[in-house]
This record gives sequence, structure tokens and C-alpha cells, in this order.
Amino acid sequence: MILISGLSGAGKSTVLHALEDSGFFCTDNLPVELLRDWSISMQLRKQPAAVCLDTRSGMNSRSLREAVAAVLVSDDWKLLFVEAEDQVLQRRFSTVRRRHPFAPNEDLMEAIDQERDSLMPVREMANLILDSSHLTPYELAEKVDLFWRQPESNTTQMSCTVMSFSYKYGLPPHADVVFDMRFLPNPHYQPELRPKTGCDEEVAAFLQSYPDVNEAELRIQHWLKLVWPLMQRERKQYFTLALGCSGGRHRSVYMAERVALWIQRQGWLVPTIQHRELGVVYRWEADEKQMETP
Repeated sequence: MILISGLSGAGKSTVLHALEDSGFFCTDNLPVELLRDWSISMQLRKQPAAVCLDTRSGMNSRSLREAVAAVLVSDDWKLLFVEAEDQVLQRRFSTVRRRHPFAPNEDLMEAIDQERDSLMPVREMANLILDSSHLTPYELAEKVDLFWRQPESNTTQMSCTVMSFSYKYGLPPHADVVFDMRFLPNPHYQPELRPKTGCDEEVAAFLQSYPDVNEAELRIQHWLKLVWPLMQRERKQYFTLALGCSGGRHRSVYMAERVALWIQRQGWLVPTIQHRELGVVYRWEADEKQMETP
């Protein structure tokens, strides 16, 4: 279990959200009187958990320090302390126009100084101190991941959907990126291929006989190699790649199948495949198609 404390405005909420994305059960601003019962409840859940205790949590600074010291006696607990430079904290509070919770009726800089002094004993007990002064929220969350990510958790992995669609019925409203496949040779004009789809071997063989089709597939792969780590760095949780053609049955279906298989073979994840105009959704598990409810 992770106990988060630190200065107001330093980024404790960002840290807590990052841990929640990593599979932790998170609680913010817990009164110190409830910490013991909360800890017992989390142990029964047998789930990684994080709780934020700061100047809002205790009746006074002494009660907060005593509560933190009490739980850190156990090896099950780690303390993460988040801080920032005075000028940075002042700028952040001025930007959001929030009152400092430590001393809302005093001068801002005096409140920051008083809170820093009162939390110094808590800081000295910390297993990790993070200074967020020169970090973006994404960079701060990434540092939390490096130290606390749970290897067995799947919740940190981006969820990916590769879908095919027909331009005739409109663009997918939730697509992040759309590739137009209408420049490729159209199997629709081959009478024997017209009733089939891009999932059929005959259609695949027809499209693979054209160098432009293979070149288009390589270009999409190169683009994904570029953006995939960048999206993960930005902590993107959901990504939908849509490929469209005229009817949504041949070219877009074929390319969606190829791209999804390539993503899986990179070891990134097992994407969900959606063929909108065919009305099917499935995933590959161990190279087998597992049908899911559309």
C-alpha cells in the first residue's frame, strides 16, 4: 500500500490518478481517524491501494505525523512525498485561483511556508520524494509509473481497436485516426469476389497481388512504430484506428485484419477488431479469433 503526502499544489492528485490507472484502489483526503479501518479493508481486498493524506486529513499537523509514522511501521506501506518550489506553488495557486487549504485567510507565501514546515517530519519519513516543479502532469505520472507500476496489472496497457467501415455510412465518430483505403484496387468489380469479404483468402490473394497494397500496409506499420511509444508516454488509455473504403467489405476489412495482426505480433497488445459494416467484433487470442458481442 502506498501513502501519498506532500505540499498543496505539488501534484498529489496527479500521482493518485496515475496509480489508479496502474490498477491501484485510490482514496483521496482520508481523515486520519479512518486510516486504520481503511488499511484493514484494503488488506481484505488483496488489491494494491493508495491513500492521500495531507494537511486536509488531520485535525492538526501532529495527528497527521503520528498517523503516518504508525502505518510506516509495517513493511506493507511505502510513503511517497510530492513537493515543488515555492515560486511554482505560488504560480499554480494564482492560475487556478484556489485558496491554499493550510491557511486560507493568510498570505499565500506564508501559507506555503507554514505547510512546508509542518510537513517536514513527514517528508523525512518518505521512501520517495518527487519534485514536480519542472514536470508536466504527464511527466510526473510517468515517474510514478517507473517506481510503482504493478507488473501483473493489465490496466496500464492502452486499449486498441482496429476497425473497418464504409464512407457511405459516415466516419466512425470515436476514431482517433482514419486511413482511406479507396485508392486500392477494388475487389467489388470482380464478380467472383463481390459476395466475399476482406477476411476471405480469395480477396486477400487478389489484393496482395498489387504492390500498392503491400506498400500501403508498410506505411501504416511505419507510422504506428513512430506514434505507439509516444501515445504510451502521453498515457493514452484508448486508441481507435479506422480504415475505410467504399463499401466497408473488402479493402478496409482486409487492411484492418492485417494491421491488427501486425500490432499483436509486435507484442504490444491484443487489439479488438471491429468490422462495422459486417456487424462483427472479435479479438485474436493465440492466433484464434474469439467472437465477442458487437
